[in-house]
Amino acid sequence: MSTPAGIRWTYAFVDRPLGLLEPARAFWTAVTDTRLSELRGEQGEFVTLLPDSTDACVKVQGVEAGPGGAHLDFSVEDVPAFVDSALRLGAETVAEHDTWAVLRSPAGQLFCAVPWHGESVRPPVVAGTRLDQVSLDLGPGSYDAEVAFWSALLPDWASLSGALPEFHVLKPPPGLPIRILLQRLGEERPAAAHLDLACADIDAARERHEQLGATVVSHGKHWTVMRDPAGGVYCLTGRDPETGGLPSRP
Repeated sequence: MSTPAGIRWTYAFVDRPLGLLEPARAFWTAVTDTRLSELRGEQGEFVTLLPDSTDACVKVQGVEAGPGGAHLDFSVEDVPAFVDSALRLGAETVAEHDTWAVLRSPAGQLFCAVPWHGESVRPPVVAGTRLDQVSLDLGPGSYDAEVAFWSALLPDWASLSGALPEFHVLKPPPGLPIRILLQRLGEERPAAAHLDLACADIDAARERHEQLGATVVSHGKHWTVMRDPAGGVYCLTGRDPETGGLPSRP
């Protein structure tokens, strides 16, 4: 299904330090029941996690600075038109390539516009979980403007208040695999992002992930914060893996 912005697919990127890509790739292929594509980039820093018989929606990227995190790629019908729309709404261009572009949101969160290559079939639920959400972690001073930016950039995604006052959800049209959660932090910090998995049973998912090498960081109201073997933080959330919503919400 195409949106007014021409978005036909979405990718969640697992961004991890270049020196820790091997454990990151091993862990996330196991979590998502996928296999690695060929390595791409000058340092082999890009790889796609390939499911069987469906289309990929998760990639792993090595980063040179910092601990890494996450970002979104939007696969669109017209990259220049999407970029122009983002710039009019307050984004900045970070890098332009032949067929794709790296952008920065008003709060500083990176995202990419890339060509659509026909992806349309969402990967299945794996062991009661699905990696289906990128959470943007924002200081209170930039939160409202960031909600407005992403809601305007994605005009036919449902823009919904979250289960808690500090959350706002952007739910994509049916068929697109990755949602966006905007989270207002309690203190001012640079914009960052992490991955969320929807879990039918958080405790069962936690045990499986611990067996694969992850560790528990903390527990929240409807989530458990984990750290993967490459040091990246992500969350196991108590949402329906099919719908993405909490049991009492769509």
